[in-house]
Amino acid sequence: MDTRSPQALSGKAALADIWNPETDDALVCLDVQQETHDVKTFTFASREGKRIVFKAGQYFLFDLEHDGEAESRCYSISSSPHRTNAFSVTVKRVPGGKISNWLHDTLVAGATVKANGPLGHFTRSDTGQKLLLVSGGSGITPVMSILRELADSCEPADVVFMHAARTPQDLIFRDELACIARRLKGLRLHFLPETVAGEVSWPGLTGRISAEYVRLAVPDIADRTVMCCGPAPFMAAARGIAAELGVPASRYVEESFDAPVIDEPEITAVQEAAAKVFQVTFSKQARNIEVTGNQSVLSCAKKAGIRIPSSCANGVCGTCKSKLTSGAVDMNHNGGIRQREVDAGFFLPCCSKPLSDLVIER
Repeated sequence: MDTRSPQALSGKAALADIWNPETDDALVCLDVQQETHDVKTFTFASREGKRIVFKAGQYFLFDLEHDGEAESRCYSISSSPHRTNAFSVTVKRVPGGKISNWLHDTLVAGATVKANGPLGHFTRSDTGQKLLLVSGGSGITPVMSILRELADSCEPADVVFMHAARTPQDLIFRDELACIARRLKGLRLHFLPETVAGEVSWPGLTGRISAEYVRLAVPDIADRTVMCCGPAPFMAAARGIAAELGVPASRYVEESFDAPVIDEPEITAVQEAAAKVFQVTFSKQARNIEVTGNQSVLSCAKKAGIRIPSSCANGVCGTCKSKLTSGAVDMNHNGGIRQREVDAGFFLPCCSKPLSDLVIER
């Protein structure tokens, strides 16, 4: 006789119905949708039909193989979390981009990929906040997930959405956003193309984001939480404008997968003498560097010109994941690697400091 409560049984059944990348990291591509001339949306689902649970604004880390090499890339979710049978990511083709071009040219419905997630903290903190959502180019993807969630939940909203692009033809989700604005009371849209190439009858303003433009478009910006995603220069401009117009740093949130400049503090002579130096070998590149016990492997590798794909540099995205064939490290990650990958000898150089000499399969 089973003496467990019905609530406990139903709770376990619900958990078993949720896709878990720790036990099954495979996803099947259901659909590929052309959004603009260089942007496609890819929709994925569990092979067993399990629910995909995530928060609007999060992303997935995809583990892909290209030309025999393992590659990892982060892509923000663009679909609403209320659609739990599947999720979508929207990817811009990058000139010379190895993986974005492979996805656009190769990935079709029915293909299987490996992924980990959801990850990330670019999410709304509460449901009642006044928002200014700012995005540039393909940075619209996590913002679109937030807007779709608001539209699906029918909750009261006070949201200004400001999206910048090169031309009107580069405005991703342009028609859908207009439809959402018609039915989501409290949403105001501002499109800002840099030029009117391809659409000379454009009725609005053009140019780049500026304090003057934002002040006119969002006069109450100081009362709003600002969420921003886009290329690094665009976000730097948005960050400066928000601060200039009175937005506290605590209410400015941004998401980026651009690789930051890794600059560790200088070590004094006394500290350097006290810190043990380890030899770190990158076997595939036939390179050897020295790393002290208080430096990250990635920071030293970057400074030495060693090629390691990287993005967040704080153990979240998993882009720098590498195989450690010899040695031990002190790794403090933030969800960018699975335990079974650690057990198999993988680690994240961005958040790992050597405990011994290392040999890395890179």
